[in-house]
Amino acid sequence: MKKELHPGATLQRELAVDRARTVDFLGEDLRIYATPELVRDVEEACLDFLLGHADEGESSVGTAIALKHVGATLLGQTVRIEARVRAVDGRSVDFDFSVHEGDEEVASGTHSRFVVNVARLRAKVHAKVQASRVPTAPAH
Repeated sequence: MKKELHPGATLQRELAVDRARTVDFLGEDLRIYATPELVRDVEEACLDFLLGHADEGESSVGTAIALKHVGATLLGQTVRIEARVRAVDGRSVDFDFSVHEGDEEVASGTHSRFVVNVARLRAKVHAKVQASRVPTAPAH
């Protein structure tokens, strides 16, 4: 990871709450921003930010997220995700974030990511897959 990443660095992303980002279990008249989609959007914003600081062959994986989702955002409204790097410890990066719809804060929390070498992670995961395969019994 490039050394230029430091606490206090910020990111901002705006996006429209489309149908795929809304809950469907409350009926068509209550299509509001779903918490799991909000989590995904925060993770993707932080991932994309870190990619701008990553070396060739690196990416990052999420390791923790804690949030309070306190406001309803309607289908079609725009949200603004703002995040600030709280800490950098080696390859571990911690963010504080907030999500706003207009002037209203609809969510806030913390998110942690770990910068990984993609080839090394791929090899580790493939080895785990191979080790977890149960041998099949020979046919009689």
